[in-house]
Amino acid sequence: MEEIRCGSCRRLLARGTANCLEIKCPRCGTINHVRATSSPSERPRASDSESALGTAQDHRAARLHP
Repeated sequence: MEEIRCGSCRRLLARGTANCLEIKCPRCGTINHVRATSSPSERPRASDSESALGTAQDHRAARLHP
């Protein structure tokens, strides 16, 4: 079983496999995107830039306020 961890703080977020998953870390608030890869050695990581986090927040705000 694969461990899915936050790309910023490394907190364990889930165990298992995911085809496509977006999950917010409860510890640091980073939005993590997990996609299936062809190689198990390739691990998806959260983006390190604040602009990517702002974009995710903008998308949520757009959904809340049409």
